[in-house]
Amino acid sequence: MDSIDRKILAELQSDGRLSLTELAERVNLSLSPCHRRVRALEQSGAITGYRASLDPAKMGFNFLAIVFATLKEGDRKAVSAFEDAVEEIPQIVLAQRLFGDPDYLMHVVTRDLSAFQKLYDEKLSAMPGVQHLRSTLVMKTVVQDRPFPLETTGRD
Repeated sequence: MDSIDRKILAELQSDGRLSLTELAERVNLSLSPCHRRVRALEQSGAITGYRASLDPAKMGFNFLAIVFATLKEGDRKAVSAFEDAVEEIPQIVLAQRLFGDPDYLMHVVTRDLSAFQKLYDEKLSAMPGVQHLRSTLVMKTVVQDRPFPLETTGRD
């Protein structure tokens, strides 16, 4: 990946709706080479997709909790069963497996506290292999969906 590819990615992170013509202009390429580079970045997996960024509050998701999960067992079967269950709960908008304790960090969105309590009681606590869950409420989101810092040398 060279500096032109990083410029293309930076521009697309900033505005994924750019036309190829606008993108080519911004990165100082003609249309055909820009198009080839974008396709190559998509095929390599550097670009994984395009989507709209939404405001959770405007979608009715006024409650955000971070839930930490510790599993009873750490074997492949238990991890796979837990991760399959996580994928089935649409209110979990981010889930990450961690080193150490706890085993997982999940961002959960709901309409309000009572919706979170119901989700917690009926689905989160019923996920397979869970030893215990801990949750904390998000007071304020300071940074969300920040673009990757592509203008650096790539060593950061």
